[in-house]
Amino acid sequence: MPAERLRPVALHRRIAVFFAGVQKGGTTTLHEYLRGHPAMSPPHVKELHHFDDEARNWANGADLARLEAAFTGGDAGRLRYDATPIHGFWPPALLRIRAYNPAARLVWIFRDPVARAFSHWRMERARGEETLSFAQAIREGRARIAHEPPLARPLRVHSYVERGFYGQQVANGLALFPRAQHLFLTSEELDANPDATLARLAAFLDIAPFAPGQGLRAHVGVPMPEEAPSPADRALLLGLWRQDLARFSALTGLCSARWLAPG
Repeated sequence: MPAERLRPVALHRRIAVFFAGVQKGGTTTLHEYLRGHPAMSPPHVKELHHFDDEARNWANGADLARLEAAFTGGDAGRLRYDATPIHGFWPPALLRIRAYNPAARLVWIFRDPVARAFSHWRMERARGEETLSFAQAIREGRARIAHEPPLARPLRVHSYVERGFYGQQVANGLALFPRAQHLFLTSEELDANPDATLARLAAFLDIAPFAPGQGLRAHVGVPMPEEAPSPADRALLLGLWRQDLARFSALTGLCSARWLAPG
């Protein structure tokens, strides 16, 4: 059955497209592709971090002046987008986005969750936010989240395991936005066949096709520690995520079997 056609965004000049996740899953590469497309209007910085900002008084709404200032004027006719990948993970973010623009389209891109967790840990080590080894961080390090209030900073920084529950994040998104407003991609597909993945993205956004053969890959580089996930680390994580990944596959139609294979 063909996908339901999305109604036009009726809310004047509001952001029409949001990345929903996942962090360290290929969102920087997608941003670079979109930034170069003439139908898209990128923000001045890749990640606005507006709808996951707990310092705001959300009783006063979305602060449209602040969001308007994040974009270049004179972009009428182009789709504005926000490439902040925490949206799908941060509990209230998608609810706030729905209140701001219920017609928003959500782009998700997923990655092998073990590789994603390790890349996340590596980034926090490089920033000086993490002192534990990866093995410690995914075991006893989880207590740093459990012992804090629900939206405290450790959930943002040390959520190596928690962000790997892809099925729950997708279920939350589908409860808030119709399925036709979601696009589910994987970084593996984007790397292996960028033209086909970008064709899906262009069709979803109802924009002209991307130029073929771009082969772009972008990432935020950090120093690579010698440590790598051990077989025991991988087995532990996949044991925690196995049931959720089955739910993820059922909800998205994406195959997670290759992620569940022993490393």
